[in-house]
Amino acid sequence: MTRVILLEQLKAFTIAATRDLLLPLVPQEEELLLPPRYGPPGVYRMRLPEFGAATRKAPYILHQAVTGKDVQKPGDRTPDSSAVVRTVFCVYCKDEEEGGLYLLNVMERLRIALLEQVVIGKQFRLDLKEGLESLAYPDDASSSTAPYYLGEMVSQWKLPPVGRKVAL
Repeated sequence: MTRVILLEQLKAFTIAATRDLLLPLVPQEEELLLPPRYGPPGVYRMRLPEFGAATRKAPYILHQAVTGKDVQKPGDRTPDSSAVVRTVFCVYCKDEEEGGLYLLNVMERLRIALLEQVVIGKQFRLDLKEGLESLAYPDDASSSTAPYYLGEMVSQWKLPPVGRKVAL
């Protein structure tokens, strides 16, 4: 359950860190003739809520727990636990330059907030020894994703220790 709680805390933290960003929302079919709408990115855990929603839900941030590790060192009573989280970013914009800047802005907003806070939910610590890695997917003429702009961030988290029920 700990990694699930980590994702819940990351979601709450991300919503708070990005709530004042106004990004272009993907127009739905019934809104095509209306003026563009703006709002903060949606934040999700593990998967988007509906199949095929990767473009309809933009802008969004998706946190995914991808690996976990428990290691017990000699002499320690409890194992050290960690989790690697992949965070996917997607923004929408008809203007390619602006789209790239929107993506960079939302990624930087979360990166800086995580580096300022380091501990979230009073129990999960960002492992700065492992670093916080980010990548904005490059776009070229042969494989353009415009008007969608994508990036990701990989972070490693120290989890609270799991107490043993049986002594070794």
